[in-house]
Amino acid sequence: MSEEIGAPHAPHAPQTPQAPTPAPAVTAPAEVTAAEVARLAGVGRAAVSNWRRRHADFPKPVGGTETSPSFALPEVEQWLRAQGKLAEVPLRERVWQQIAAHPGGAVAALVKAGGALLVVRERPAEWPGLTAGSDEQAAERLRPVLDEVLRARLGPGHALTEVSLPPATVPLLRAAAELSAELGAHQAFEFLLGRHLDANPRQYTLTPDGLASLMAALVAPADRIGPGPRTVLDPACGTGTLLRALPGATTLYAQDSSPELAALTALRLALSGPAPVRAAAADSLRADAFAGAAVDAVLCHPPFNERNWGHEELAYDPRWEYGFPARTESELAWVQHCLAHLREGGTAVLLMPPAVAARRSGRRIRADLLRRGALRAVVALPAGAAPPYGIPLHLWVLRRPAPYATPPTGLLLVDTAAAAAAGDGAVEAAWAAYDASGTVEEVPGATRVVPVVELLDDDVDLTPARHLPPPAAGGGPAELTAVRDRLAETLGRAARLTPPPAAPPARAAARPPLTTIGELARAGALELHTGTGSGSGTAPVLTEQDVYAGTGPSGTLAAGPEAPLLTAPGDVLVPVVGAASVARVVNADGAGAVPGRGLVLLRPDPAALDPWFLAGFLRGTAGTRRASSHASTATRLDVRRLRLPRQPLAEQRGYGARFRALAEFEDALRLAGRLGEQLVQGLYDGLSDGTVAPDR
Repeated sequence: MSEEIGAPHAPHAPQTPQAPTPAPAVTAPAEVTAAEVARLAGVGRAAVSNWRRRHADFPKPVGGTETSPSFALPEVEQWLRAQGKLAEVPLRERVWQQIAAHPGGAVAALVKAGGALLVVRERPAEWPGLTAGSDEQAAERLRPVLDEVLRARLGPGHALTEVSLPPATVPLLRAAAELSAELGAHQAFEFLLGRHLDANPRQYTLTPDGLASLMAALVAPADRIGPGPRTVLDPACGTGTLLRALPGATTLYAQDSSPELAALTALRLALSGPAPVRAAAADSLRADAFAGAAVDAVLCHPPFNERNWGHEELAYDPRWEYGFPARTESELAWVQHCLAHLREGGTAVLLMPPAVAARRSGRRIRADLLRRGALRAVVALPAGAAPPYGIPLHLWVLRRPAPYATPPTGLLLVDTAAAAAAGDGAVEAAWAAYDASGTVEEVPGATRVVPVVELLDDDVDLTPARHLPPPAAGGGPAELTAVRDRLAETLGRAARLTPPPAAPPARAAARPPLTTIGELARAGALELHTGTGSGSGTAPVLTEQDVYAGTGPSGTLAAGPEAPLLTAPGDVLVPVVGAASVARVVNADGAGAVPGRGLVLLRPDPAALDPWFLAGFLRGTAGTRRASSHASTATRLDVRRLRLPRQPLAEQRGYGARFRALAEFEDALRLAGRLGEQLVQGLYDGLSDGTVAPDR
């Protein structure tokens, strides 16, 4: 960690206005990747690749790698202006490039910019005078004011005690303040931090905003303790997302083993609200910065599956009130750390891997948590709710028991995949009802209060799926009858949609010339976008599986700094991985979703290209074979190489009508298959559990 972020042991080199010694890299031109060039010009990344191939005068790479080169920002700006593709680089992009090009790294620059934004927010009238004059004079005036503001908001001994402000940094601080005038200090920092997180997705484990909101709602139902808890702790704060999701607190406590994250969280929370922030950089299990503090609530997304969490040196720690965790049970150490910091009656919500609910090495601690009433609810999340996205994680809701209080007789279990059918807020409603009365209306496969005595067996398995058997696939006799009727209707529709017998053309016609998707994109007949499944907002995500199955969006949006591209009627979606040839035209019902990873979205110009004509020819097996490449484990489609004939729009629509009829027939067959499976499984279940008579 460099001294610029706050290593207390790192001495500062003396700095005097008379003899500044800025690092040479400060004056080096900022570099931008191809994705950032696309942002500057307001185009897709594919357009930048085209420019590099087609224009010999496009700036040459100055850094990066062969597969991900970077370019000098001034050269890129000059080229874009010369081509008429850029009037002026937006202010936010200029500030971000200064952050990215900082010689101490982006985090060091974010800390400095965040400190300046905090001064702008806390001392707006003083800022113009503080930054007037030369960079050396501004740095000299800013240092003591920044120190005062940080101490006032973060307390003595805070995580940013050693933020240095060399004169060479002052232009960045002025630019950040200018951005705050445009966006506001809080939103300016959120934009810059979001851009940094987006540029380094593998460096940080993030908690999605939607999940953070759910955890905050479970910590503090408004009908129980008012608008929210007064004091809140996150002992593994990361970037501060969980604490930011809980407004109204009077004091926020944050700790993380990474000094970078502790510093960024401190600034993020200080800029997002008026509550005092106490942030510390240390390992919470080995060096608890808030030992002895009792808070109203704890929110925590701890690190998973850690073996080196301090098992040897913490054997006699008083926090292990419910049992000494095994070396493989680091998550249960975090559970007890959070409970140790709660006042009596305080609530904690932790994000946990599902194995913690069932591992034999932790069954004694789980049993004691149940017997004493500390563990109140386990909520099963769907896969994709948070990283690692392939695992269906759990939420544990805990309450610190009061002495001599009677523990609850049951544990609330919720499966969010099934509870979601009841609408948004079903999980919060189930927890609020249980918290108020100890009971909840049982919903098969979704919610149930399981008596503690049923759970205290040899395994003490708290996995919701073990105690929430899914409801019968077809429901009762009435539901099965409805499925049968719908199946009969769908089969009749499929019969009516059956294509007529195939016949050769009346006369042999000359084959029209062919073109490719890449050529159509360059000519402006269509737009080509690569799906990501990330961005700001709450739109649903269409996954590859959704497109293959012909179903609605099932994915969740990963957090990102920018508004995502949404599907519109007439778009064509093409999966790029897999041997099958699939192209799906978006209708009005499927609009408004985000294309996920592994998908390419084609948006044809309706005046030049019929979407059904386009999708139909993309389904052709021969064209797919020509445009596919083969890796060791998968087949990947290069959509730009897909070919289709050049035809007038009127002739395209003739083909399009036939392709559309084939798609409707295919949808009817697919729906009939699903209904048939549902009916068969429902009859099996009904006959086996006695809800359906065998003589019918």
